[in-house]
Amino acid sequence: MDTMRERFASVVSRLLDDDPRLAVVLAEIGKDGFTDAARAHPDRVINVGIREQLLVGVGGGLALTGMRPILHTFASFLVERPFEQVKLDFGHQGVGGVLVSAAGSYDWPAGGYTHMAPGDVALLDTLDGWTVQVPGHPDEAETLLRDAAAAGDDSVYVRLSAHSNSAPRDIAPGRFLTVREGRGGVVIAVGPMLDSVLRAVEGLDVTVLYATTVRPFDERTLRATAGAAAGAGAAVDVVLVEPYLAGTSTAAVNDALADRPHRVLGLGIARRELRRYGTIDEHLAGQGLDPASLRERISGFLG
Repeated sequence: MDTMRERFASVVSRLLDDDPRLAVVLAEIGKDGFTDAARAHPDRVINVGIREQLLVGVGGGLALTGMRPILHTFASFLVERPFEQVKLDFGHQGVGGVLVSAAGSYDWPAGGYTHMAPGDVALLDTLDGWTVQVPGHPDEAETLLRDAAAAGDDSVYVRLSAHSNSAPRDIAPGRFLTVREGRGGVVIAVGPMLDSVLRAVEGLDVTVLYATTVRPFDERTLRATAGAAAGAGAAVDVVLVEPYLAGTSTAAVNDALADRPHRVLGLGIARRELRRYGTIDEHLAGQGLDPASLRERISGFLG
């Protein structure tokens, strides 16, 4: 199976052939995946070198001319380092584009904390109007990338990851997918956390929702699911399992269920820094996001 990043390069290279409005902007990282595309479209595959603020600035400039820019580098260099440019060159200018990240929260642990961005989605949450997509499989990444490229002038962040579920799901951009139903609470698994969540809740009477679009947050599906799981008007427990900063979407859950009694547990990456950089699986265990830890935390919350 190819990785999400490999699928990104192949899909977007084909999209460049079909849509003259698209342009790819790189900051050295990922350039090898676009070698052929750069030969075919030298004016629409632009590598600015290791200059991440310029990466975003060039993308914003292309958007001002009517192009649909697709920007790519590691999440820490795409969202955190050039955040002022994201805020001003896209948001303040009223233009859109597609930001496609890699490395996520700890996808390349050997790279150290400079290459980790557990706070990327929370940081984008401070801006208005961004759609945030978190695929859990390369096939889902392709679906979401194609949707983002065709999304008019909207601003879209696609968070790719080396951490992947074993099989794709039949997702619909913008909607949560009901994976299983129960009456003892609702667990929302975001992107690559689905496999671990399903293993963690084996034998538990809970509903599992699968989220690959987290902004806008699918309030309608959550409300309908909460009503079915707990009964109309009854209190409902919601556990949110995200592959980035813990609690990033708890406010969205609270807003969706503001008119009914509920409790929310937000699980994800803690604010404390793990200074031993092991494997992805070791980081998952260190953050309490492996199946065994998740089962203990979810069961303890649901009581």
